[in-house]
Amino acid sequence: MLKDNTYSETLYDGYGQSFSVDELLFEHQTEHQHLVIFNNKAFGRMMALDGVIQTTERDEFIYHEMMTHVPILSHGNAKRVLIIGGGDGGILREVLRHKSIEHVTMVEIDNAVVEMCKKWLPNHSAGAFDEPRTNLVIADGVDFVNNPELAADGSFDVIISDCTDPIGPGEVLFSSDFYAGCKRLLTEGGIFVAQNGVCFMQLEEVETTVRRLSPYMSDTNFYNAAVPTYVGGVMTFAWGSDNHEARKLPLDVITQRFAASGIETRYYTPAIHQACFALPAYVEQAINKVNG
Repeated sequence: MLKDNTYSETLYDGYGQSFSVDELLFEHQTEHQHLVIFNNKAFGRMMALDGVIQTTERDEFIYHEMMTHVPILSHGNAKRVLIIGGGDGGILREVLRHKSIEHVTMVEIDNAVVEMCKKWLPNHSAGAFDEPRTNLVIADGVDFVNNPELAADGSFDVIISDCTDPIGPGEVLFSSDFYAGCKRLLTEGGIFVAQNGVCFMQLEEVETTVRRLSPYMSDTNFYNAAVPTYVGGVMTFAWGSDNHEARKLPLDVITQRFAASGIETRYYTPAIHQACFALPAYVEQAINKVNG
């Protein structure tokens, strides 16, 4: 991890990346994980959890725009959004840019991540935690989605799981129990998306997600984006819905919805939205392997 002014990522065995630590801003063992925030001359401020880079100032917009605008604009009439994880506030920021969204509940297990990112990565949330439409809940995501006392059936049009990799506290967010709870909370035709790893390096996560998510959502698939921080190829995002048309919208419909939103983006475009569902053959083969 952190040694001799260098942060070495430990996600993969035998392969990784290292970053110069030009200034160590914060390091702490929270109740749940090891949190580090530091300055790097190439990527700006960076945040890592348990040896894995989570986000950087320089390229966070790619990840957060694709995790947010693809499902919301695919839905077309989303009013209520649930975010699981996302302690840095980037997903929350992008969701709230949609003026049509009336309410956002964000469930984060580690309050220290929220507080330290508000302090050291303020541009990620850009004041989103203080927005009246925001309801921040510090709780375990699996417990939240499976507890009817916390959220009623069919409470959300879009659910975004901005989870860490399936290690440590993020592991349960790749479980059947979690997917079952998310299905319970989705409105009819609602959309679920989740971070699903770099598919070239973590292809087994694609297979696991299909196996565990497809029993609950009849259209289970993936989309992708190239995020430089996440080394090893393109980042894949899981997609789940019972609305089979939402993933196959014509370009003119996406363009119309995007224009109506009035949002300006740095990565997302309607053309990228449509194209991001085109997957490498090896990912399609992994999906077909599970589906038979």
